[in-house]
Amino acid sequence: MAACRDSLEHAPGAPAELIIVEGDAAADAVCAVRDPRLQAVLAMQGKPVNARRAPRGRVARSPWLAQIATLLGDAPGTALPLGELRYARVVILMDPDADGIHAGALLQIFFHECMPVLLEQRRILVVHPPWAEIRRPGAPPLLSFHELEFREQCRQLDQEGAAFERIRHRGLGTITPELLRRCCVDPATRRARAIGIEDAAMAVEVFAGGR
Repeated sequence: MAACRDSLEHAPGAPAELIIVEGDAAADAVCAVRDPRLQAVLAMQGKPVNARRAPRGRVARSPWLAQIATLLGDAPGTALPLGELRYARVVILMDPDADGIHAGALLQIFFHECMPVLLEQRRILVVHPPWAEIRRPGAPPLLSFHELEFREQCRQLDQEGAAFERIRHRGLGTITPELLRRCCVDPATRRARAIGIEDAAMAVEVFAGGR
């Protein structure tokens, strides 16, 4: 079962959040830069079951579902009033690669099928970590969030004859702590968006064969 590094405070009364990442290495990196008072980190081991395609019995018996329910406050569905949840929101922070995209989509499907009210209340956030960065002497890093953007940035710098270093990030652990904190973890500066039912429905259509 996945390991959770809990926050010191919980909702109600505190804007605590549960950050879900892939594996212990990512969890260690995020824990090093999180706010331990309000940010819990859950290290997901392996990909979650496809809650749309799997039989309901298998989904209900999933240790992953049981753990998420326990961490949130036993709220699948949810029967528990949202104001009594242990976390005000859930943050999906996957690695910036194909596996991370797939794992993030499976999580969206999971919430769509099992805890839709969290999507209806826009309590699920998706964070987009940088795909790559370009380091230049005497200048701040130039970030890109998908491959085409990265290639275009490199092309422009090549045309200018500038000296620079190309770095692709395959996992959260390859991102420097300062950049990870600023772009992925700090609620005030990270690149994140709250998703709703319609967003998760798109993941269902693409990865589970229909809405």
